[in-house]
Amino acid sequence: MIWAYAHLLTASGAYKHRPELTQYNCRTDRANLISSAPWIRIPYPLEWGAPTFDAGHAFAMMAAVLVSLIEGIGILLNGLFGTLTGSSVSVENVGLLGSTRVGSRRVIQISAGFMIFFSMFGKFGALFASIPFPVFAAAYCVLFGLVASVGLSFLQFTNMNSLRNLFITGVSLFLGFSIPEYFREYTSKALHGPTHTSAGWFNDFLNTIFFSSSTVAFIAAVFLDNTLDYKDSAKDRGMPWWAKFRTFNGDSRNEEFYTLPFNLHRFFPPS
Repeated sequence: MIWAYAHLLTASGAYKHRPELTQYNCRTDRANLISSAPWIRIPYPLEWGAPTFDAGHAFAMMAAVLVSLIEGIGILLNGLFGTLTGSSVSVENVGLLGSTRVGSRRVIQISAGFMIFFSMFGKFGALFASIPFPVFAAAYCVLFGLVASVGLSFLQFTNMNSLRNLFITGVSLFLGFSIPEYFREYTSKALHGPTHTSAGWFNDFLNTIFFSSSTVAFIAAVFLDNTLDYKDSAKDRGMPWWAKFRTFNGDSRNEEFYTLPFNLHRFFPPS
């Protein structure tokens, strides 16, 4: 509905005499996305050329793995079919789960089928690409707000009256905001990251890590949580609550969360 309203404003000339930046962000016909997109487009392997290898990029992606966790064979298929953006675990999904309250694996499977089918129709993809940026920004306000709240909600299983836990939470959040901001400001002025040695792969590796707020906060929190007087604070750290989810039979909810579809758990029993 919002896209239709934006398209109505575009077609009626509401943005005709607006500044160029406003037109770029609000118009739905920028770059003639819909008119220039083909009706049917079938992806095929090696569409963008033969695979190439660069050691520097490989080490940078090793650092990115710390940011995006562990991926599956989908990354290989994306590269084979020439997906420019790739795919990874997305934190926006946490916000979607929180707002829709739908986390069924079946919903994901059906949605994936729809996306694979409609990916062959160029006009359909161009329609989504023409959504104005402010609409995406409004959606991100909700999604990332829920992402932050869901992440902080895990603290309910710890003792937040403990000075130790308060210190770890505060310091890790502060470092997660400040260190990446320093790296961004340094790079914008010097045109290279603070890590600037003769080894390009090493520069990419460290700069990629410290550009990510979530990764810096994660590293700081894990380091502090495992070094600051942790032996007698298992209950304060929430460890008893997590222990029952370490094995499949530890909690009755594990079967609901981790059982494979189509009765595949009979052949691949979880442990």
